[in-house]
Amino acid sequence: MARFTPVAVLLEAALLFGCLCPASGQSFDLATARIVDLSHSFDADTIYWPTSPSGFELKPVHRGPTQRGFFYYANTFCSPEHGGTHLDAPMHFADGRWTNAEMPPERFIGPAVVIDVTEKSARDPDYTLTPGDVAAWEAAHGRIPEGAIVLLRTGWSARWPDKKAYLGDDRPGDASNLHFPSFGPEAAALLVDERRVRLVGVDTASVDHGPSKDFLVHRIVAAGNVGGLENLTNLDRLPPTGAWVIALPMKIAAGSGGPARVVALLPP
Repeated sequence: MARFTPVAVLLEAALLFGCLCPASGQSFDLATARIVDLSHSFDADTIYWPTSPSGFELKPVHRGPTQRGFFYYANTFCSPEHGGTHLDAPMHFADGRWTNAEMPPERFIGPAVVIDVTEKSARDPDYTLTPGDVAAWEAAHGRIPEGAIVLLRTGWSARWPDKKAYLGDDRPGDASNLHFPSFGPEAAALLVDERRVRLVGVDTASVDHGPSKDFLVHRIVAAGNVGGLENLTNLDRLPPTGAWVIALPMKIAAGSGGPARVVALLPP
């Protein structure tokens, strides 16, 4: 499999990748590429971690005609870093690793690998991705290339924004009884240390599963200076391989993460 270097990724991203994606083993015209939005909107129903001090707040500044007669619309917003579709920067769980703004931009663009565990998650809401799942995916689709963005599809985004269904519990301020699937520590270590992935992402509230108390996946991923994308959606619209992901977070200086607009590009 090809190696996805930062330079190659940036060159391919610039000017719509020059209309080709040769490094991915595919050639498709991005002028006609299909775009899939992998992000939830931010609003009053956006789900945050139960212990978050607040949610998303949008306050109007002005909406309507100005004194000069033209229409003007503006708001202020307030949000914790971690909620809705967002990035966990490595510094979130590893001192001395990259903060949000320190992450190189090429880290946010790469070929997507989508691992589907929806059936296993339906049987076990606390399911965690295993090295065996990764091996099975590679047996069917080939080795995960270095620089890939690995997205775990559990089917949980269909429960959004029902907080109890999505998190397993809806008691404010209490994260002791959460239930949802995600990555497992051994699989995370394989992806970070052996496959050298660029980002990991999941359609649940955390890259650790709901019952986790020690957040081993967060710690493993962060130690490798790898970011995590949480609360993704529409992963059912992506193939196991062949899509490219652009995951651009708000660039917050010294941030531990931040809201992100994540999209996938697919051949027409």
